[in-house]
Amino acid sequence: MQSAEATVIRRPTMDETMRVHGRFHAWCVRPDGSIRWDEEFDNLVTTVGKNHMLDNYIAGSGFTQVGPFVGLISSVGGSTYAAGDTMSSHSGWTEAGNGVNYPLWSTPSSNARGTPSWSAAAAGVKAFSAAVPFIIVTTGGTVNGCFLVLGASAVTTNASTAGTLFSVGAFTGGAKIVAVADTLNVSWSLTL
Repeated sequence: MQSAEATVIRRPTMDETMRVHGRFHAWCVRPDGSIRWDEEFDNLVTTVGKNHMLDNYIAGSGFTQVGPFVGLISSVGGSTYAAGDTMSSHSGWTEAGNGVNYPLWSTPSSNARGTPSWSAAAAGVKAFSAAVPFIIVTTGGTVNGCFLVLGASAVTTNASTAGTLFSVGAFTGGAKIVAVADTLNVSWSLTL
């Protein structure tokens, strides 16, 4: 007995999804060049960050980007992050480096947020071309994570509430120690 089967597929659907996925890589180098700790961790892209990207890329006209700038999150004030966080409202965490929330650093200048350089996008990924270094001075401490702020009003000024909080992330293993003369390096990438 012989049999045959045939199947016709009409209008197969194309299913493509796009997810915004950010990832930090931070590592601390002692003055002697040895690694104190090294960690990669995912971050939360905030709702205002996603809206900023959509408004300016999809519907933007003559858009000028300021930043992004990289900031550190102090272990003082918690490590709870939410999609609804903004630069002016993030009750679950506190920015490090303003003279109260240690550590303090000299580079970038006097506790300012860091300014990254960028590599060209490739394979749907945009990343820093080099890590942003934070050289710890006068007072060490503990760091819970990192954040990125951008937008027309974003500034490098520590503890400023201006700009759009694009992403925020915590170390997966808890707060990390940094000591005087250590260099905390931060890199970041975004995948679509």
